[in-house]
Amino acid sequence: MPRTSQQLHPHREPVATRAAATVLLLRDVPAAGGGAGLEVLMTRRSPNASFAPDAYVFPGGGIDALDAAPASHAAADRRPTQNDLRVTQAIAAIRESFEELGVLLARRADGCFADAADIAALDRHAPFVAQCQARGLRLAADAVFLLAHWTADRDLPRRFDVPFLVARMPEGQEPVADEAEQFEPVWVRPADALERHAAGRFFMIYPTIRTLERLARFDGVDAVLAAVAHEAPLWTSCPRAGLLAGRESRHMEHEPPFGELALVCPDGQIVHPLDWQSDHPVPLLRNVQRLTAPNPGVMTGPGTNSYLVGDPVTGFIAIDPGPQDAEHLERLWRAAGGDIRMIVCTHSHPDHSPGALPLQARVAAHGRAAPPILGLPSAPTARAASHFVPERALAHGERLVLAGPSPEGATHTLEVVHTPGHAANHLCLLLVEDGLLFSGDHILNGSTTVVDPPDGNMADYLDSLDRLDALCERHGVQFILPAHGYVLGDARGAITGLKAHRLAREAKVLAAMQAFPDGSPDDWVRHAYGDVPERMWPVAQRSLLAHVERIRALNLFLETGHV
Repeated sequence: MPRTSQQLHPHREPVATRAAATVLLLRDVPAAGGGAGLEVLMTRRSPNASFAPDAYVFPGGGIDALDAAPASHAAADRRPTQNDLRVTQAIAAIRESFEELGVLLARRADGCFADAADIAALDRHAPFVAQCQARGLRLAADAVFLLAHWTADRDLPRRFDVPFLVARMPEGQEPVADEAEQFEPVWVRPADALERHAAGRFFMIYPTIRTLERLARFDGVDAVLAAVAHEAPLWTSCPRAGLLAGRESRHMEHEPPFGELALVCPDGQIVHPLDWQSDHPVPLLRNVQRLTAPNPGVMTGPGTNSYLVGDPVTGFIAIDPGPQDAEHLERLWRAAGGDIRMIVCTHSHPDHSPGALPLQARVAAHGRAAPPILGLPSAPTARAASHFVPERALAHGERLVLAGPSPEGATHTLEVVHTPGHAANHLCLLLVEDGLLFSGDHILNGSTTVVDPPDGNMADYLDSLDRLDALCERHGVQFILPAHGYVLGDARGAITGLKAHRLAREAKVLAAMQAFPDGSPDDWVRHAYGDVPERMWPVAQRSLLAHVERIRALNLFLETGHV
């Protein structure tokens, strides 16, 4: 974890969460244009509600102590795989859906769901479970399944920890709002609710929107219930928010900005701008700044990230000065106050290393010692545009240290990790004190890097991923700072997912080679990269060739025992 002394914002303890439960009541309807579809029951909250007034929501509310009581559990039917917590949550959702909308997920002794007469006999304001027992009704907790789990954003003044449950709407029942907490119950297709919200006619809060987006992918209630039958949520999220075009922008864990928000604003402060720009550096920690070069494109995403590590006392190390762009290098130099002690290039590609010499010259021209240019020399396999010779070659495991004159001052140490694969001379850098990994092009956010033979090698690339995973485990690394894209969180999870993606792609390449043994790379890429836009196939073909090389090398090893 980054040192607290390097955090940009003072610690702020998020408000404690309160346990709640909500239920999505679903029914099947014909889809527009034929086929199957589904609707979900929603209701409008009171305009005087303390939380999300006037928002359209699913019925639900806080979990009461009685919901977890043994007597309540004894009054409920449960699945063998449904644990006590899930039963408590289901009971709370059943109770709330009855109190708010008069929908009763309970069965009579004959196994049929409660009907209008049963519902009319119950008082929404009296103890719920006792009334059901007196009426001979058993709560249908076994018909309620876990869809997702949301924890409210860390910035909110009221926070709930909420399982989003699903159940089929009992036949013959009609929702009737209590006209106190809830109003205007409505059945709506998920896609229609999202369309109305976008038009400003159906206000919903973030978790509701994201849940409906995923629900819209299902073609009926049976498909939803089949997907949740394993008793685990389809997703779990505690979103984070930043600023995009000056407005709040919330993001789930799988979305590119999430890791960066976790690094910069760990306690949920909504202050970090997410807009990509190249006019000024973006502080990520007190000792880490990012300046994105103005070279956006298909291969570079929003642009190449140059990083400055250090502080005004220790001076700075510049990582990946980028292309030879005078304005970018001027901004990088100014962001460091001119005090750049070392320049490190993660590899020799033309969007990473050409800025090193002119940046060095700029530092020296203003009266400071010329910072050494460090890295690994390009291999003979590198393309002509990627020729690079550092002033000093770095060794795997070597440490670059910035320290101030006072022993009490901060120290910033970068450990060198040789990671061939994307390029033969590629290296990554670990900021030891803060557990941050600068990944160059080896790991990106929002895309996978190209492995282009002969300088790129897929076997080396996968081995380097294993090396980085072991490094992250050893040093407790949680964040990866790539050369393109936002900061990645869950470092080891990102590496595991990336390796799984590469191996899954390799399986597709192998299948294409087996299906078309006499085919060309053009034939293979069409089948192995069918999920990639066709305009990207020429680029994808370069990584395909790297997979082909590895597959053939593995086959040769299996046949002969050596490569």
